[in-house]
Amino acid sequence: MAGLIPENILEDILSRVDIVEIISGYIPLKRAGRNFKANCPFHHEKSPSFMVSPDRQIYHCFGCGESGNAFKFLMRYERLEFPEAVEALAKRTGVILPEFHKNDTQAVNLASQIYKVNELAALYYESNLHSQPGLNARNYFGKRGIKEETAKAFKLGLALDKWDGLIEYLKSKGISIDLMEKSGLILPKDKGGYYDRFRNRLIFPIFDVKSQVIGAGARVLDDSLPKYINSPETPVYIKGKHLYGLNFAKDAIRDNDCVAVVEGYLDFIIPYQEGFQNIVASLGTALTVEQVRLLKRYTHNIVMVYDGDAAGQMAALRSLDIFIEEDVLVKVASLPEGFDPDSFVRKYGVAAFKDLIKNADNLFDYKLKILKLRFSSKEAEGKAKISAEMLATIKKFTNAVLRTEYIKKLSNDLNVNESALKEDLGKVKEDKVNLLQKSVVVKKEININATEKLLIKLMLEEAELLQDIRQHLDPADFQDEITSKIVATMFSLAEQGRAIDKGVLMSHFGDADILQVVCESAFMPEIAEGKDKIARECIERLKKDKIKSTRERLHNEIKAAQSVGDNEKLNRLMQEFHLLIKKG
Repeated sequence: MAGLIPENILEDILSRVDIVEIISGYIPLKRAGRNFKANCPFHHEKSPSFMVSPDRQIYHCFGCGESGNAFKFLMRYERLEFPEAVEALAKRTGVILPEFHKNDTQAVNLASQIYKVNELAALYYESNLHSQPGLNARNYFGKRGIKEETAKAFKLGLALDKWDGLIEYLKSKGISIDLMEKSGLILPKDKGGYYDRFRNRLIFPIFDVKSQVIGAGARVLDDSLPKYINSPETPVYIKGKHLYGLNFAKDAIRDNDCVAVVEGYLDFIIPYQEGFQNIVASLGTALTVEQVRLLKRYTHNIVMVYDGDAAGQMAALRSLDIFIEEDVLVKVASLPEGFDPDSFVRKYGVAAFKDLIKNADNLFDYKLKILKLRFSSKEAEGKAKISAEMLATIKKFTNAVLRTEYIKKLSNDLNVNESALKEDLGKVKEDKVNLLQKSVVVKKEININATEKLLIKLMLEEAELLQDIRQHLDPADFQDEITSKIVATMFSLAEQGRAIDKGVLMSHFGDADILQVVCESAFMPEIAEGKDKIARECIERLKKDKIKSTRERLHNEIKAAQSVGDNEKLNRLMQEFHLLIKKG
């Protein structure tokens, strides 16, 4: 898991970090004896089962099994890759990370170069906006209600009406044409050479959640088409995995435990500027599963804001069921026809927009309302079409009470027999994605031998016991594959004379099952006294268990050899069996 980052660097970072401080920066922790507890941020629960140990510098959820150290928490909560989590904690603790050779980290290095090029491009576009040629663009922003400080905060810019303005600027900064192309900023000419992708357009830099520039949207200054063109997908920018403005809004989303999702750049900027800051934009596409999961890091309450026209209604119907599958509470706010969030806030004010969000329809009511506009609820055929659409949505709810209540509500609204709806509901095929999602939040039960788990706990807590156990047992004596791997790693670290720190130990494992077992062992009840005696008893039990299982294996193999008349194998197995009996 550590990859190319030296283990001593990882150990240094973990020795300086306090996991309680890290996690409490994301979720509220309450003291529970020597540990801290909270509702798990990785699955829904009413009673807290998420434990954080300051002594062991690890966390473990007894509800879903999620486990790890500070690196793992950042990876899961912030959706970071391992090197990114290490870099984040290194900056926090003041640890200097070594530079790696380009050939060793080609992909990571390309991404970091693209981030650098994007940042330079954003600075270039921003300087254009505030130069003399940017006067018309500044006037345009002024007419659209964008304040100067807002333009600076979002690094808004201008692409000049030149074919190679950005190319020449980046060349002067030592950036190669190849890197410019890989960043999506330039395009090749048919007859050779390159030209700027964005020309004579307003620039809206797109940031990831860490405020790194990953792309841009570019809008014309007039009514010509296409109105917007956007960066292509690159190694750092995949449209369906990011949300415009999330880097600015994430704290407000957490504080309000709710987020409004709009469509475009200005639909985000104007409400945000006027004080409604728990808002993001979907970059002009229907919300994807990845984007919903990104929002779930901050809230499980989402309000989709759609235009009131038919296109907006259809967009809503196509994407709403995804929220049920992701176990998110979604509501829908419909704007008056002819308005988008930008124009609505400018005309009616941000207070009216807040009221619109506050009074949003729940998913069931909104979908039923739109379907009744499309199909007649007074005719049998219309009722059948409406109920079919609604039942497909109701089926996705895993909560039986919700299903029952929605069936009752649909029955009353359509004046259709409730039993008929229940019968049709049984015919609706359950969506595979929904089944997959349900399995995600259920803790994976890993049946580990209790004796083996207890020995791991003892070795984690007492260095002397670890050395003693090493003298009497081999990793192969641990019959479970998971515990055998854990013990092999611990023995290897001990041979190197290194302390078995729980947080550091976890950096050696990428397998979630192994991490879960390490954490479950570490969080077993404290052993106040008699650890030596308990360790000896565990060692003897493990040896006896191994002899017993080996005896059973040999017994079965002897029977098999006898049945096929393999005398040579039979004699060898009998000798092994007699030796085992003498040993036992």
